[in-house]
Amino acid sequence: MTTSDAPASPSSAVSDAAHPDAPHPATGYAGDVTPQLAWQWVQTGKAVLIDVRTDAERDWVGFVPGAVAVAWKQWPGMALNPAFDESITAAVPPGAKAVLLCRSGVRSVAAARRATELGLAAYNILEGFEGDADDSGHRNQRGGWRFHGLPWRQG
Repeated sequence: MTTSDAPASPSSAVSDAAHPDAPHPATGYAGDVTPQLAWQWVQTGKAVLIDVRTDAERDWVGFVPGAVAVAWKQWPGMALNPAFDESITAAVPPGAKAVLLCRSGVRSVAAARRATELGLAAYNILEGFEGDADDSGHRNQRGGWRFHGLPWRQG
């Protein structure tokens, strides 16, 4: 049983700040979190999972059931999504955190900065959905939502 799976008791309760997967400080947004901590927050109602990848990525690569799709950029061409501001603010209730997911944790940083400017407590999910490419150029081998065995579907 890992620390995150252990039931909380008065003597073992750990705040997010003291948790081994605690948010890492960031500039311009609330912080960076591991996929595992993001999922824990979503499951406990502390956060809304926002998938900022393109519709094509979600359709072809896979998606997290229950995540709110709010593309940061649109495919093809990767122009900024003109509906991003309105869509993300509508998706996150007052007082909730927004945890943002992209392919490898890069676009979600830019999206988290913008969400923060809009007044949201926005966090980037480290490693993204697929993680960084390995030495052979393959993803899902060095981290990411899928690598860690968190819920996702394809097709």
